[in-house]
Amino acid sequence: MKHRYLPMTEQDKKEMLETIGVESVDELFSDIPESVRFKGYYNIKEAKSESSLLKELKQLAAKNEDTESNVSFLGAGIYNHYKPVIVDHVISRSEFYTAYTPYQPEISQGELQAIFEFQTMIAELTGMDLANSSMYDGGTSLAEAGMLAAGHTRRKKLLVSDAIHPEYRDVVATYAYGQSIEIVTVPTKDGVTDMDALKTLIDENTAAVMVQYPNFFGQIEDLKTMGELVHEAKGLFIVSSNPLALGVLTPPGKLGADITVGDAQVFGIPESFGGPYCGYFATTTKLMRKVPGRLVGETVDQDGRRGYVLTLQAREQHIRREKATSNICSNQALLALAASVAMTALGKKGVKEMAKQNIVKTRYAKNAFEAAGFTIPFQGAHFNEIVVKTNKPVSEINQYLLEKGIIGGFDLGRVYPELENHVLLAVTELRTKEEIDALVAEMGAYNA
Repeated sequence: MKHRYLPMTEQDKKEMLETIGVESVDELFSDIPESVRFKGYYNIKEAKSESSLLKELKQLAAKNEDTESNVSFLGAGIYNHYKPVIVDHVISRSEFYTAYTPYQPEISQGELQAIFEFQTMIAELTGMDLANSSMYDGGTSLAEAGMLAAGHTRRKKLLVSDAIHPEYRDVVATYAYGQSIEIVTVPTKDGVTDMDALKTLIDENTAAVMVQYPNFFGQIEDLKTMGELVHEAKGLFIVSSNPLALGVLTPPGKLGADITVGDAQVFGIPESFGGPYCGYFATTTKLMRKVPGRLVGETVDQDGRRGYVLTLQAREQHIRREKATSNICSNQALLALAASVAMTALGKKGVKEMAKQNIVKTRYAKNAFEAAGFTIPFQGAHFNEIVVKTNKPVSEINQYLLEKGIIGGFDLGRVYPELENHVLLAVTELRTKEEIDALVAEMGAYNA
């Protein structure tokens, strides 16, 4: 079969042209001078049959290295976690897979309820009052939080910890540039935000302090103290958090966070070479009417039956532009559904157990590296990532590991010059003792 999809037949085309009163498709372009029309052929391959095309694409895909055929210790914001089989089954149902924005609640109750469940679970995990229906990814969520803080406080300075994901910080800086908001980076000390420097930098112009929990190096920040410091200056406290870690860590909402954001990729969403993912945005009731994106609320219909609707829109397309707080135009409903299904399948006990395994296995890896003679520069409490100092360039070590069927960690020297020859390794619940031992042995052999 040459074509799987036939957009129209020749008869369809003829009827359409007759309806609009032209003889041919070329006549539609008659307003464009002949001299500027492109009459050649594009420099692309000839069309292939479906079977030939699929064969070529599969051959190209087979050249990729992935976490199915390799053991992965790469994290740095995106992780190789257990995904319940039921996730793909549910999100592949046509009513979810092809659903459009649920503007009409009378025909979208299933989609709306699924989003409402996502919001509820995120709010419970983060310890916040409410959560929105999702955002593009963790970086977008953090940037939107910063803009909300600047607008709410009417201040123009954001203090951003250097221990936040570098790409997240880049997104924040991009948003801030357009609104003339100053970004001040708070340095780190021993792998966590330098508290003394933070105290010095906070002033009456500070709209918010932004930190990550666990931070980019896998370390656990002192949220309670940070929150108290920024609140004394009447600023907001924004925390970017791995939601899986909150299965065991004290939720940011219990430690003074005004806004908690992050990425739900850890729940049922594959790495997919960079996306798509699912950002989340949770906050307090006080800031409810300034939340970007969509909120699904529970209500009752005229017969008293429970129902769900989109509510409290902050987007400029839906309300008066001068009242709008965001121009976010969409959400990641399908991926939010995937996260909801994964969290539901795991349950509260399952999420907690999964998080504990990350901590225990990372602790085992840390001890194994130290026993093998490696230096672990940051000794504070951690979740599922550690920083390991190497004697040779991380890029060389990673290439060697890949030849052994192991995807190595993130080369920190790429974004932190002072951490050249330092690798960030992630150890999730999927890694076994044998795999961790093999990583330590292979790195030790090459690093000697």
